[in-house]
Order: sequence, then C-alpha cells, then structure tokens
Amino acid sequence: MMQAISKDGTRIAYERSGSGPALILVDGALCSRSFGPTPKLAPRLAERFTVYAYDRRGRGESSDTLPYSREREVEDIAALIEEAGGSVSLVGLSSGAALALEAAASGLDIRKVVAYEPPYVDDSGQDGGAEHERHLKSLLASGNRGGAVKYFMRTMVGVPAPFVVMMRLMPSIWRKLEAVAHTLPYDAAVMTGFKVPRARLAVIRIPTLVMHGSKTDVRLKRAAEAVAQAIPGAQHLTLAGQTHNVKPAVLAPAVETFVTA
Repeated sequence: MMQAISKDGTRIAYERSGSGPALILVDGALCSRSFGPTPKLAPRLAERFTVYAYDRRGRGESSDTLPYSREREVEDIAALIEEAGGSVSLVGLSSGAALALEAAASGLDIRKVVAYEPPYVDDSGQDGGAEHERHLKSLLASGNRGGAVKYFMRTMVGVPAPFVVMMRLMPSIWRKLEAVAHTLPYDAAVMTGFKVPRARLAVIRIPTLVMHGSKTDVRLKRAAEAVAQAIPGAQHLTLAGQTHNVKPAVLAPAVETFVTA
C-alpha cells in the first residue's frame, strides 16, 4: 500500500499494478480498492495498463478531512495523477463515473475518461436528489449507519428488499458497508442532486466514453445517453447483457479498446 497526500493533507491510500499507460480507477458508493468491482477489474486492466486503485477519502486506509466538498475529491485525484507522473486516463463506475467527469471538467492532466453508468436518475426535475443527501445526513447524525446503508440501497438505488435482508444476514459484508456509511453523503454531493450537470459537462474537451448495460435500469440508460450528449464529441456504448453491476470481463475490453485507440 502506498499513499498520496492531497492538497488538504488527507492521506489517500492506493495500490499500483501492471505496466503501460497510467489508468486510475474511481469507485462508486461504499466501494474501495478491496471491496466492490475494483479487486476483479484492476488485475484485468493491469495486463495492459499501469493501474492505480485507491480508497476514496474516508474509506479503507485513506484518511478524511472535514468539511467535505466535491472539490477535495478532485484534489485527491490530482494527487494521484502526480504520483503517476501526470497524464492519466480515468475509469469511473457509478458515482465514481460522475467524480471522474468532474475531474475532467476541472482541467486536470487527464488523457481520456471512461464513465460507466453515472447515476443521474433524478433528471426529470422531481428534486428528490437533494432530499436524499439531507436524509442520509440525518440518519448518520443519529448514529444510524445501518439505516443509512438501507436507505441508500432501497430508496436511492432500488435494490429489492429481500436482497437487502440477505445482505444484513451476512455480518462480514454488512459491517464493511456500515464502516463507510458516513461517506454516502459524499457520493450524494458528487451527484449534484442526481441531475445531469449539462453546463459543467459541456466544458470537457478530452476524449470521453460513456457506457451503460443493456439490462440496466431505464433511468440509468437515459442518464448515460444524456451525459454523452452533453459532452462534446463523447462516444456512447451499450454493453450487451450488463446491469449496473457490470462484469469486469466485459468492461475491461471496452476500456482497453477506447483508451488505447
């Protein structure tokens, strides 16, 4: 495990593997370099790239510095880019995709961006996104970490109730989720009210690939299409047979094809 020091002093834990062009993986909510898609995705990409897998602030072995802001997470990526020697590509999944796009819009030294299913699911104008962030903060302020995880899964993501019950019956998994529950409002903040930030995305001037699965929630499909339309020159790709929980064996070849083109 290595560390990058962000602008505000936060220690960002990361691992480096493989060889080739530098590529940083940006995880979604509740995930880290040891939990979620990264443990299986990183080795596949390391066959072609130098892969930087990191713990977003407040997760795993990374530290945290309050107050939180989306800009601090962009600074974390900037610190990793410096560790990588500059000029990297970013691969973001779910809310990590939104963070990767924000980093690109911020003008960091990024060659290309791959965004898989950034969950801008409240783009219809219902204004539920801001309420999600407030409710998560309320649950966490009362010490109800399990309640925050459950709210995120059931209300925000739409995970079926039986699946949530099953996860609660797996103590080792549920403890990992509760341990990073305090970062759920961070992801909500990254998602800008879960509405597509079209004006912000329009400033991106680097090659961008936006993807979604053919079997994913229709809201996520629409979000990916809207993001691709908002970014000048962005490519849009549908991965056959995939859901939000994309298989690394399917995602990795699409990433390699785009980044090495």
